[in-house]
Amino acid sequence: MKLAVPDLITNSYFPAVAAAELGFFKRNGLDIEVELVAPAGRTYEALRDGTADFVVAEAHAGLAAFSDWRGMKLLCALSQGMYWFLVMRAELAGERGDLSVMRGRRIAAAPWVEMGLRRLLIEGGIDPVRDDVRIAPLEGSLGPKVNIGVTVARALEEGRVDGFWANGMGAELAVRGGFGKIVLDVRRGDGPAAAFDYTLPTLATSDALIARSPETAAAAARAIAQTLEALRADPSLATQAARSVFPPQETELIAELVRRDLPYYDPALAPKMVANMNQFCRDMGVLTGHPAYEDVVASNLFPLWMEPAGA
Repeated sequence: MKLAVPDLITNSYFPAVAAAELGFFKRNGLDIEVELVAPAGRTYEALRDGTADFVVAEAHAGLAAFSDWRGMKLLCALSQGMYWFLVMRAELAGERGDLSVMRGRRIAAAPWVEMGLRRLLIEGGIDPVRDDVRIAPLEGSLGPKVNIGVTVARALEEGRVDGFWANGMGAELAVRGGFGKIVLDVRRGDGPAAAFDYTLPTLATSDALIARSPETAAAAARAIAQTLEALRADPSLATQAARSVFPPQETELIAELVRRDLPYYDPALAPKMVANMNQFCRDMGVLTGHPAYEDVVASNLFPLWMEPAGA
């Protein structure tokens, strides 16, 4: 079975990599291959078209391929909260949280990822048109096998963009390299409180797979929950899991990034979070209806995947 992710060399979706590399999928009876399919819209299109069985990606991007959530369900979270960072070139960054530094600047952000930043700008009184904030994918970054976070960090270092809105691995490379500075980290309190629930990384599958094999869907969610528990107990397992997947520099960084993310390692999909995410999606014009919690989340599977394997 295939699990598609829109970025592989990152902490954002790393629990899926760890579930495969540390054997948690196999312990739950699943033979799953994690494959990079970028960007997120294509990841969910692969799920819709049957070339992927599961997706781990930003939850709200499911609407790229499943109108009003019809045809898919979220199974569990990989972590809580919107997880991208606004990073600017160090000489442009100014004070933490100061969005005015974006005026007249080029900001790299992937499709669907950029929606969170655009909403933050609106909340912060910045008009992208009036204030000439150019938010767009980095040229050449939308190939199906491109790791976007590390790619935009390299572009920032080379001066091809003024900033980026991307994952923690890209942010860490920029900060450690001395050429980037974090302006926004929504998870840790920057920006309006409501932004925390704009989206989050989730495991999703199709309604067709759930109907055909609900125990398979539950087993995948159970494997993710067990992986989060294992990483909470021993973040150093992240290095072991990354060795055959990540380049050497990113392998050295991943355990520390996972350690920082541990407070957010909770597989729950709370009704309030889903309601807030749906409101964000309506605000951004990608959701028209008012779907119920059960239309978005496979809540009927919770008793199955919350039980130990074989119970």
